[in-house]
Amino acid sequence: MQSRMTNPAALLPDAVKGINLIYKAAHSAGLAKSTLDLVHLRASQINGCSACVDSGARGMRQAGETDERLFAVAAWRETDYFTEAERAALELAEHATRLADRGDAVPDPVWEAAAKHFGEAELAALVLWIATTNFFNRINAVTRQPAGQNWG
Repeated sequence: MQSRMTNPAALLPDAVKGINLIYKAAHSAGLAKSTLDLVHLRASQINGCSACVDSGARGMRQAGETDERLFAVAAWRETDYFTEAERAALELAEHATRLADRGDAVPDPVWEAAAKHFGEAELAALVLWIATTNFFNRINAVTRQPAGQNWG
């Protein structure tokens, strides 16, 4: 697959500045980077974003993530590789990514499970990072960014 254009964010310096600020905010709220990485990978799998799945999984592996957990992210409910907090984050990521799949996009029990494990700043980071991942996924899908390519 060939990309249609250079990633739009790389073409607009002000966009890169904004993206970097959101990245910094989400990653400085006290939430474990591994949790942010898991929700990024899961949302990217759902959206079929090969560039984000590839780069996310590679980054997670470089950070020391195990193959068992990497291979099981799409089937997180059926494994015991993830903590209860990670499961709550993954479920929130799935609901926040599949907004149109149900009338109540993020039901109270899903939110409450996440709120049980994360403080308000961590929840804010989680929601922002899920939304940012979906943002990246959509840019990459529209412009057909191939896996294995770096931008910016």
